[in-house]
Amino acid sequence: MNNSGSSQSELDDEEEDQPYAEFWMGSHVSGPSFIVLDGSEQRVTLKSWLLENPNVLGPKVVEKWGGDLPFLFKVLSVDKALSIQAHPDKNLARTLLKLHPDVYKDGNHKPEMALAGTEFKVLCGLVTLKELKAVLTVPEVVELVGVENVNLVLQITDEDGEEKVKAILQSLFTDVMSESKESVTGAVDKLRNRLHKESQLTDKEQLVLWLEKQYPSDVGVIAAFFLNHVKLAPDEALFLGANEPHAYIYGECIACKATSDNVVRAGLTPKHRDVQTLCSMLTYKQGKR
Repeated sequence: MNNSGSSQSELDDEEEDQPYAEFWMGSHVSGPSFIVLDGSEQRVTLKSWLLENPNVLGPKVVEKWGGDLPFLFKVLSVDKALSIQAHPDKNLARTLLKLHPDVYKDGNHKPEMALAGTEFKVLCGLVTLKELKAVLTVPEVVELVGVENVNLVLQITDEDGEEKVKAILQSLFTDVMSESKESVTGAVDKLRNRLHKESQLTDKEQLVLWLEKQYPSDVGVIAAFFLNHVKLAPDEALFLGANEPHAYIYGECIACKATSDNVVRAGLTPKHRDVQTLCSMLTYKQGKR
């Protein structure tokens, strides 16, 4: 839930003591912050105030971005995993805005930096090729991706070019994320039942069970195997560029992002999913960077 630049009276109306996952401050139209003018109760949007007072931004910012705030500041408190998502680069953002203006609200990119306030757990980027080959020994994953795809990955060597590897990974990940609800439900149910019988679980298997409790029968539970599980200690930071898959899993952080509200989601969410766009836009870079 977004709470953007709300006044005290608005917070009272919305029950101030209820939990919020996000508090964001900035000038984006999806949730603009407001300024209360001195000596009055008049409120103006931060964007309109900046346009009238660009000097507060400094000449370099005005020269490059005009009279607007070029970043969005967020405070996040994640108790339930946020969606598996990616943010488009500028070219894709402009295209999505033209094609689906009801879903994608602006033509800007959204690189972001997150600074952990507590231990902060994140899924981000694809696992290494070595780790991926281990993932393809998980029976329920094999059931979804098929033996042919498994064999393609197992045959990849260090001598194969980057583009060949990327094409195979994209095909594999797209097949998983595009599976039918019935197939995914069956695979997730089998996975949960099998792991509950295991005497010892890996960190990733424990995470998968935790995600399944929150999002039963969701393809994101399976997709978690393909993504790096990163744990940030307080004061450690993580940068996420455009077109990189990620999901904030648990903890508290502050984040600074480009001024955009473009989110392409594909799993762990009840919100709109755009699986084909997400799978086609990813960089498919591997490993923790």
